Amino acid sequence: MKQIEIFKTNVGDTVEAEVIIKCLLDHYPHYKINFDLEDCDRVLRIEASQSAINEKEIEQILIKQGYDCCHLL
Repeated sequence: MKQIEIFKTNVGDTVEAEVIIKCLLDHYPHYKINFDLEDCDRVLRIEASQSAINEKEIEQILIKQGYDCCHLL
């Protein structure tokens, strides 16, 4: 079953987004990850079909890198 989670971030540009995506893929290689930086919430979208997405862990990874990250329900 496919799971999709959306996060509000403060990621500023595509270079930062690419670094974060690479970091997240190092932890979760089977996820599909992308950003919508044109959205006012600088949305991080994660899709997983093989395992459940741990929202808190995703938030902590971004926070450790100095970004705000909040799971949107």
